[in-house]
Amino acid sequence: MKNSDGARQQGGIAAVAVLGAFIGCINPFAPGLDNSPAVSSCDPTTIEGFFRCFQNSYTFRDTLIYGQLLDPNFIFVYFDYDLSIDVSWGRDDDMRRTHQLFQNVQKLDLVWNNIISSTTDSNSVNVVRGFNLTVTFNPTDVLGASGYANLTLTRDRATDPWKIIRWRDESNF
Repeated sequence: MKNSDGARQQGGIAAVAVLGAFIGCINPFAPGLDNSPAVSSCDPTTIEGFFRCFQNSYTFRDTLIYGQLLDPNFIFVYFDYDLSIDVSWGRDDDMRRTHQLFQNVQKLDLVWNNIISSTTDSNSVNVVRGFNLTVTFNPTDVLGASGYANLTLTRDRATDPWKIIRWRDESNF
């Protein structure tokens, strides 16, 4: 009986050693890569999905997402109250400025509010939507902006994603 108990004990020790070696190779703080396909939380083929993508681009400060939302003929317009004129720029300038913004802040919190107006035809929609934007440069330097984004979105086919062709900023920023 002693021998069978000893053999059982050695077998148990061996099993624990093998299990310990196996578990010892798994680091819970460095899990393996997840090779499953990514599921996007936004779908720019719908108006609401487009706004979710826009919000994600700001939240994650991701110019790749942001750039996919801009038409090649994109124009940004705002009113300069100091000069009393409209100021505008194209896609390349907007991408540079947005990249600088994303690089120079710690956090951007964009909240889309109600759609104030919306006009649609087959491949174009004009949406005026309220927003609140909190820009955190550091814990002691936080700015807030609010107002309306007056966006003209376009696409060639109903299955294509919406893209901004014109954005008129109507905010206090």
